[in-house]
Amino acid sequence: MPNSSWKDRLPKIISGTANHPLSDRISSILKVPLCKTKICRFADGEIDVHILENIRGDDCYVIQPTCNPGNQNLMELLITMDALRRASAGRITAVMPYFGYARADRKSAPRVAITAKLVANLITSAGANRVITLDLHAAQIQGFFDIPVDNLYARPVVLDYIKDRDFKDYTVVSPDIGSVKRARSFAKRLNADLAIIDKRRPKPNEASVYNIIGSVEGKNCFIFDDMVDTAGTLAMVASAIKAQGAKKIVSFCTHGVLSRDAFDKIEGSPIEELIVTDSIPVDTSKGSKIKTISVAKLLAEAISRNHKGNSISELFI
Repeated sequence: MPNSSWKDRLPKIISGTANHPLSDRISSILKVPLCKTKICRFADGEIDVHILENIRGDDCYVIQPTCNPGNQNLMELLITMDALRRASAGRITAVMPYFGYARADRKSAPRVAITAKLVANLITSAGANRVITLDLHAAQIQGFFDIPVDNLYARPVVLDYIKDRDFKDYTVVSPDIGSVKRARSFAKRLNADLAIIDKRRPKPNEASVYNIIGSVEGKNCFIFDDMVDTAGTLAMVASAIKAQGAKKIVSFCTHGVLSRDAFDKIEGSPIEELIVTDSIPVDTSKGSKIKTISVAKLLAEAISRNHKGNSISELFI
């Protein structure tokens, strides 16, 4: 069907190497086999991508979070999209469950880079027509792109998990001022109280707790954040609210980056459970408190609706 619209054909799902298990889950839900590709490295580490199927005129979705190793995974995404563009793909969508380099989203000091904008430019230049991502670190990053961006939220998946567990008598905790909007949206949907941590960050990956706004005494506490990296902030917040009389502490973070000694910090903290999604591969065997929930169904639904030209606004809840 060389002249047919891509809507009349199945989408092409291309998996990078950053999170193949998530790609497999999405492929299974959509009942669309993964596109055959060959992705390998030269001896010096350079990435070579070869698309092994005809994708001329097809609607292509590249699933690749730019998690650790971020530089390699980002380059692999760019090279894969370039290969698709040169193979005459009809439309290319970068599906980035985790958008790396998002923390530098503004000029916070003189002579610093805005890496979120740089990455947006690179993705567009490589050939992407659209980006689907999940819980961006800063919502304004969508404006860095000159192509459409669908910033989905893991909130429905998290809320389903909470409702299935039947938690009671809890307070939602925002780990810093920047996360208040996210925490408030959870508190509203759970009909729960809200507490806010007044935090200062003297330098990257270090934080200090100054005040707790709201009451956590005698409450089960849910800490919500978009990502957990070294887990220093999370452990410190948990210790602070525990000292104020909190009972059970459960944390929900969309992206489990978990760098350096993050697993040890979680194990040594008052946190009883850390729930992360599979946007990033996480080795849960390294920590007894860490559990994963899948966002494959959410991403699959977004891909399906986008391919068919249907609205995906219902997913932004």
